[in-house]
Amino acid sequence: MMNVESQIEALIPSLRRYGRALTGDVTLADDLVQDCLERALSRLALWRRDSNLRAWLFTIMRNVWINDLRRRSARPEFSGMDDAMETASTVPDQTDRLALRDLASALAQLAPEQRETVLLVGLEGLSYAEVAEVTGVPVGTVMSRLKRGRDRLSQLVHGAETSIRRVK
Repeated sequence: MMNVESQIEALIPSLRRYGRALTGDVTLADDLVQDCLERALSRLALWRRDSNLRAWLFTIMRNVWINDLRRRSARPEFSGMDDAMETASTVPDQTDRLALRDLASALAQLAPEQRETVLLVGLEGLSYAEVAEVTGVPVGTVMSRLKRGRDRLSQLVHGAETSIRRVK
């Protein structure tokens, strides 16, 4: 079994993705990850060993982000997909780039709560219960945000073609 510090280190890539999704900026995301890790390590004694470390870290990150938003009294726009493409290990072809750009644009148009839920479930693979724990809302709310977010994403990405039926 890995020690807690090793487990935290293994979760850094997930924290960076979540940070980019929250802030929309690679530099701000890295600062957010650093603040999250500093807070987590300084309060490691408060973490219950029988609880989910990943959800605990995501909760800390979300709380740090919310506190920063309150301090700055501004809501950043999601635009981190371009930065994510730049740091990807493989260079996507033109079709993939266009699809990623369309997805980034669609994600930016979601309500912040829906975007956060869609990214935590779809990108980070958190369970509904883990997302509920991270965001501080009931599981039913997570499910409804996810459904609405996915429906809206589909509508934005596929446009009118999802609502047009072929009549014979």
